[in-house]
Amino acid sequence: MTQPAALDELMTLVDPGKVLTDPESLQAYGKDWTRYYPPAPSAIVLPRTIEQVQAIVRWANAHRVALVPSGGRTGLSAGAVAASGEVVVAFDYMNRILDFNAFDRTVVCQPGVITQQVQAFAEEQGLYYPVDFASSGSSQIGGNIGTNAGGIKVIRYGMTRNWVAGLKVVTGSGELLELNKGLIKNATGYDLRQLFIGAEGTLGFVVEATLRLDRAPRNLTAMVLGTPDFDSIMPVLHAFQGKLDLTAFEFFSDKGLAKILARGDVPAPFETPCPFYALLEFEAGTEAVANEALATFEHCVEQGWVLDGVMSQSQTQLKNLWKLREYLSETISHWTPYKNDISVTVSKVPAFLRDIDAVVQAHYPHYEVIWYGHIGDGNLHLNILKPEHMSKDDFFASCTEVNKWVFEIVQRYDGSISAEHGVGMTKRDYLGYSRSPEEIACMKAIKAVFDPAGIMNPGKIFAPE
Repeated sequence: MTQPAALDELMTLVDPGKVLTDPESLQAYGKDWTRYYPPAPSAIVLPRTIEQVQAIVRWANAHRVALVPSGGRTGLSAGAVAASGEVVVAFDYMNRILDFNAFDRTVVCQPGVITQQVQAFAEEQGLYYPVDFASSGSSQIGGNIGTNAGGIKVIRYGMTRNWVAGLKVVTGSGELLELNKGLIKNATGYDLRQLFIGAEGTLGFVVEATLRLDRAPRNLTAMVLGTPDFDSIMPVLHAFQGKLDLTAFEFFSDKGLAKILARGDVPAPFETPCPFYALLEFEAGTEAVANEALATFEHCVEQGWVLDGVMSQSQTQLKNLWKLREYLSETISHWTPYKNDISVTVSKVPAFLRDIDAVVQAHYPHYEVIWYGHIGDGNLHLNILKPEHMSKDDFFASCTEVNKWVFEIVQRYDGSISAEHGVGMTKRDYLGYSRSPEEIACMKAIKAVFDPAGIMNPGKIFAPE
């Protein structure tokens, strides 16, 4: 725990009132959405400037105090949880858009800027920021960069790292590095910017980001298609990719749809019951594109891959169809789900899901399992729902037992134990299923360079030694 004298010194480094120690603040800022590890930070500090962040890091080195970065706290791997007396550095007050360059199509923002704020700013300029997911209304850019966030548009636009043109970071030694400076082409050795993207704050803190923007999509249109089995989804994806440039291709199970419809505020896409559903999106900029989509739908029906379907005819219909997928995570949160965020190459998805599902059903025959995910990029979300009568601790302990078998399958398929949620604390003990011992040794050596005192988000990504 941080000593009182050290906390008094910390208070002099930031604006008045920006070091919090009351129980309510410690609880609110010390956790993320995992709710698995109880938060136990010593204090919360809210800097406003880069200089204040540097001062905080130097203070932490002097007093050997561990620091945990905190953004929107929407993470699902406990990467922003302070469970061992750390000081949380929250970026809520570093929340301004600093610059915009129309010619370069770049926007410069502080780490506390909300994702949706960047999306809205881009739209005002007639442009588009394509990194999007259900928590875009509360997640922060710094957290997105720290976890290399993905979301629903990866099939077309890629992960967060594809849209980061430059970074300013404060390392674990308190040094300020300006990385890549917005350049498109830069062949001057190691791209240190990429090391900080996905590092979960273990190398240093992102204090400013230059993000690339894209042209605004034209007449986005969605289709929801019901399939007779999961294996049919892949030829549907192949058929549509052969004809259209898809911006998204998602899937969810009938059990997931039932949870959504039970809310009472989202209409069913059609009456035909189906075990699985695909949601795809594309730009219907011309009538010819829309006709191509309908012709491809008819082909899929003829082949027996699709039982029924619907295509949006307005922005309202587009939003309602997307609610069927985007509301899933929020809706099932009532059941305190145990989540796995796993991925393989797209071609391996059907066999991979079958093997995972067989293990889960064998060990959890009485638990309700909800499958959904970003099928177009090989990312599956496995959600096991907690029975009402079972305690959270007993439920998580039960689910953890099967992780070994699930991750052995991931390893056999050369997949990832974390496709887009990061490693944090929930996946750190399983890192070896996706990374070799040699890779992990190199990663630890890189951390030692940027964070020699080991104060930057310790216990995340790597298990404590």
